[in-house]
Amino acid sequence: MWDPNAYARYGDERSRPFFELVARIGATAPRAVVDLGCGPGNLTATLASRWPGATVSGLDSSPEMIEKARASADLDFAVADVNDWTPGPDVDVIVSNAVLQWVPGHEDLLRRWSRALPADGWLAFQVPGNFAARSHETLRALAFEEPWRDLLEQPRVAPVLDAAGYAELFLAEGMTVDAWQTTYVHLLPAADVHPVLTWMEGTALRPVRSRLDDANWAVFRAELAGRLAESYPTVGGVVPFPFTRIFCVAHKAD
Repeated sequence: MWDPNAYARYGDERSRPFFELVARIGATAPRAVVDLGCGPGNLTATLASRWPGATVSGLDSSPEMIEKARASADLDFAVADVNDWTPGPDVDVIVSNAVLQWVPGHEDLLRRWSRALPADGWLAFQVPGNFAARSHETLRALAFEEPWRDLLEQPRVAPVLDAAGYAELFLAEGMTVDAWQTTYVHLLPAADVHPVLTWMEGTALRPVRSRLDDANWAVFRAELAGRLAESYPTVGGVVPFPFTRIFCVAHKAD
């Protein structure tokens, strides 16, 4: 289950990649724009401001997120699984922000969406590229220890391609591509609960929390917090947290 309030923590840090991604989309007057994995809808609303003449809609697999989105913006939001979605003939722009890392085999989805796009269509997405970071290494190491290894699925190691891999995928589909990777250094305010832990609670720790009862979760969370504090020390009242993201904007020629 997605918690919109947990995900909204560090909203500025999570939204910055979205704006940098969308800024590279060259569409001027799209008919329909779809935000796949729209979350609570606040970023989807900015797409309507960018393209006021377009029909803008948002899809998310989480009913909790869609409920939040419908309360925050007067747009078309619906619960849907991206695996089952195909763009209609008038969809000129597809945006997906930090979603595809959750979708095994999403490379096939990207190929299918690119082939379904009309001429002059755009497909833009961003995924985290930090799965080899200390945060994830620490999580994997703890999850592999007893008693957790028998209670948890092992966290994913590398569910995404790098920027070059996505560029090659779209070039093979005959599209032009703008792909890049950026490492942000988020300066997270120190708090009673380590901020990297609270960051991860909104994303990477969701599968862990769903498998543990309250008592086991409290033990696991406390142990992980201590290890993260060692890996990410506080400096001048903040915790520097490097975070790599992978971007790709593909365009289908006329």
